[in-house]
Amino acid sequence: MQAAADIAQSYLGTKHKVIQPEIKHTMDGRTMKALVWFAPHDVRVVDVPVPDVAEPDDVIVRVTGTTICGSDLHLYHGEIMALQKGDILGHEFMGKVEKVGPNVKNLEVGQRVVASFQMACGTCEYCQKKLSAFCNNANKSSMQNYMYGQRDAGFFGYSHFTGGILGGQAEYVRVPKGPVNLLPIPDDVTDEQALYLSDVLPTSYHAVVDTGVEAGDVVGIWGLGPIGQCVARWAMIKGAKRVIGIDTIARRLALAEKAGVEVIDFNTDTDVVKKIYELVPKGLDVAIDCGSFHEPKSLAHKIQKTLMLETDVPETINEMLVAVRKLGRCGIIAAYAGYANGVNLGALMEKGIRLVGNGQASVHKYWEEILNDYIVPGKFDPTFMISHRVPLEDMAKLYEAFNTRRAGVEKVFVETDNSSPSSPGCPKTTRVDQWGY
Repeated sequence: MQAAADIAQSYLGTKHKVIQPEIKHTMDGRTMKALVWFAPHDVRVVDVPVPDVAEPDDVIVRVTGTTICGSDLHLYHGEIMALQKGDILGHEFMGKVEKVGPNVKNLEVGQRVVASFQMACGTCEYCQKKLSAFCNNANKSSMQNYMYGQRDAGFFGYSHFTGGILGGQAEYVRVPKGPVNLLPIPDDVTDEQALYLSDVLPTSYHAVVDTGVEAGDVVGIWGLGPIGQCVARWAMIKGAKRVIGIDTIARRLALAEKAGVEVIDFNTDTDVVKKIYELVPKGLDVAIDCGSFHEPKSLAHKIQKTLMLETDVPETINEMLVAVRKLGRCGIIAAYAGYANGVNLGALMEKGIRLVGNGQASVHKYWEEILNDYIVPGKFDPTFMISHRVPLEDMAKLYEAFNTRRAGVEKVFVETDNSSPSSPGCPKTTRVDQWGY
């Protein structure tokens, strides 16, 4: 698929945009450690040149915390097109300002900052509304324009389909339009609390707000990974009467139950829709897909996906469409990227369902609210989801462990040589080779 994508992208060409992926390196020849993609299931921590300021609005960040996301597994498996050998992965990171371009006036060297996973120009019509996920000027991919009719913003470390900007699973990162795409972090907020403002917290909050969870709603959540866990908690904060979570992993189910979520174990209740109607005879008010497109349940979709007759799987969407009440709402925050066969359009139309493609969360719209209204006053502590802490040197092994869910791994804080020690109550540093199975 990657070879075909590269040929197609070469044929379509790229569009000149305000944010350019081209990289400039420091003149002193310094190198850094970074997680680099070579091929499906082949990622390695290697030494690469340290980036330097290339544009007047650039900021170089010295990384103090990064992480791995469930959506990174799509890259690991080669399921996101236009990946190229040598790409540095990672879209969630924070650190300290190392160097600034001449146009940067609002940030100082040494200041603690977190980066949004998407890059935005700050000036287009979408950015003016803080809808950073839809920036017009940050993604050069003609292929995305061809497939979707328009293109999203650029994302750090997520292939040339999303702009080709090198990612944050590294010791240093060049952040284009740094004044727009970096948020200063107050001293009383720890790195473990701040890091997830990069993606998980805005993404989960957006899913709840955009799908329209209201006080008194009964909400179903498909997938209880970090996004689903946070969605459950945000739904309760917004007044949901009941939250029902669906997953197969015991640790996730137990963590959700601890927060007051009613759970359905798909290992036991394989007919999820039937079980939901036993619990909620009228059907759910809201259903939110927090899972993934790359794990088909049925043999039919396993075959279709293997044969590349579809890129994505509609099974969760179909379960949601059947499980919600008439005039219910279904939100999709899970990372779908292409085409799926057999979507139940009849249920969508006949029941008057509002099916909401939540889109990539506009981090800039939410991150200050989440920081100031929830994290600082202690109303939402994201550290509950951190299961492990490892050094950047273990990043390649972490991908393999994350893919197999080894040792109950969920959200990981990945430290660099620039990181502070772990905060009280957070996991201490371990090595992946020390983990059990």
